[in-house]
Amino acid sequence: MRVISGTARGLKLASLPGDATRPTLDNVKEAIFSMLFDSVREAKVLDLFAGSGALGIEALSRGAKSCTFADKSRGAVNVISENLRKSRTDTMAEVLCDDFQNVLSTLASKGSKFNIIFLDPPYANGFIDVALEKIASLSLLEAGGVVVAEFDNGTEIDIQNYSLLKNKRYGRVCINILEAQ
Repeated sequence: MRVISGTARGLKLASLPGDATRPTLDNVKEAIFSMLFDSVREAKVLDLFAGSGALGIEALSRGAKSCTFADKSRGAVNVISENLRKSRTDTMAEVLCDDFQNVLSTLASKGSKFNIIFLDPPYANGFIDVALEKIASLSLLEAGGVVVAEFDNGTEIDIQNYSLLKNKRYGRVCINILEAQ
């Protein structure tokens, strides 16, 4: 797993040992950022269920203004912090260790809004629908902001509060780019 483009291009990122987290494959990450195109520049980003932080670090490397990383695993948070130091993007980042629902509520109470939210929860547990609903109900997206949702092919997700801008499949992985209505 590496940073594909930008200031940290080519940097190998650390990941958690074992199979507790599922990193976004480089080809999928490249496709995501191709779909986002120039909207990453100067964006305020949230990398929810961040794992290694690869998506948020890629965004920072490509010119995002800031990124908040959130994961409930202390091990993941340690790996994210290490990767931020290695990529020299730590000054543009905030790392939170908590359950995603608590993170979203805390961010909303602080008035945080994001241009891009990466949403890549563990597959087959229903977190994606809960997170999408909470993001919409708490109005965490700036006007014109998007959620990049990664989920398992064959999973139906509830996008009733969103407009589907793009939908791509890469083997087992589906990517939806959603804009709040």
